[in-house]
Amino acid sequence: MNLEKEKLSLREAQKLVLLSQRLPGTKATGSSVNATLEAIEHLGYVQIDTISVIERAHHHTLYNRNPRYQSSHLDALVVDKKVFEYWSHAAAYLPMEEYRFSLPRKHAISTGKQKHWFKQDTAVMQWVLDRIKAEGPLMAKDFDKKGVKHGEWKTAPKKQALENLFMQGDLMISERVNFHKVYDLTERVLPLTVNTTLPTEMEHARFLVKKYLQTNGLGRLSEMTYLLKNVKGTVAKALDLMFKDGEIQKVQVSKTDYFVLPESLELLNRPLARKKLKILSPFDNLLIQRKRTQEIFGFDYLLECYVPQHKRKHGYFTLPILWNGKLVARMDSKADRKKGILNILQLTLEPDLKKIEEFSSALNKELQAFMKFNNCKSIRLHNTIPSGFKKEFEHSYPTLFRV
Repeated sequence: MNLEKEKLSLREAQKLVLLSQRLPGTKATGSSVNATLEAIEHLGYVQIDTISVIERAHHHTLYNRNPRYQSSHLDALVVDKKVFEYWSHAAAYLPMEEYRFSLPRKHAISTGKQKHWFKQDTAVMQWVLDRIKAEGPLMAKDFDKKGVKHGEWKTAPKKQALENLFMQGDLMISERVNFHKVYDLTERVLPLTVNTTLPTEMEHARFLVKKYLQTNGLGRLSEMTYLLKNVKGTVAKALDLMFKDGEIQKVQVSKTDYFVLPESLELLNRPLARKKLKILSPFDNLLIQRKRTQEIFGFDYLLECYVPQHKRKHGYFTLPILWNGKLVARMDSKADRKKGILNILQLTLEPDLKKIEEFSSALNKELQAFMKFNNCKSIRLHNTIPSGFKKEFEHSYPTLFRV
């Protein structure tokens, strides 16, 4: 690969992004839990989501990078203090090795320079902090027990004080119990070896640039600062300095300029596992910026769980499907855990999808693994677009649909 190349084809850009995102995932050496940790450390964050019509997004995202992933990995890594929960562009699991880069937001909130959702009530926050300091780790529901006097605050400790103390860095989540957060004092959660020095604005900006480009292949200022407050100006300065120093360079894709790490371009010499099909979470790191997904992959995606039912086109919780280096279909699914059935409510193929037989074979293989990942024993296909694909697919792979 010529590092001086200034233009990338759209196909090359797609390949660079996928290889940087480590999709499709490959089996890594070493223990399975270490492979999960390595995936989190590479990605920088894994978004947490509560929707559970299928396996939750944080598990789903990691499963697609680590074929040996188990949902117990995240709990183990939190308890072992290898990852922690905080905010990236949304609630997420973050690598403990990058803890200090969560401090700028915490510092801004604690000093009042940045606001969070809830108004800070210092009296109730101190009351909550004192209880945790004296009693040890507590969950929100521990503040609702009989005999605990809330006074005028009522449920404020659960809904506001805990969240504020967490966001400004006084509390951390030491573990989850049945997905309920357990809060403890930050000094009791952090490993002694963790760097807790507040990075300068420029240090933080350079970190954001390098991390984004390492995990996404190429990017623009607006993408690197997506949903991050009060950093755009400094990141723009960092980009300018890093470009002048040769740490990053510019490439053009479809007449649009992007920044890229020179060493990342070497990834284009590696093969992409195009035959592997992956069913992605709507909150996968590859997809979280919908405009970028449209521009690079030509995939117009909207998560319709937030859309009124009568206006939905593809379904409540549609999962984009990656195959042959492209996003070629979407699948609305729901796991019936009592009956052990993975319901594919609607499978929609993109109009430009070619090589249908090869796609069907790859989909059949991945659905068998995806069914087990969702703790189901069988699959039921309800509807497809185009409609004729349903009959063809079920006829070609009858053992997949035995209910």
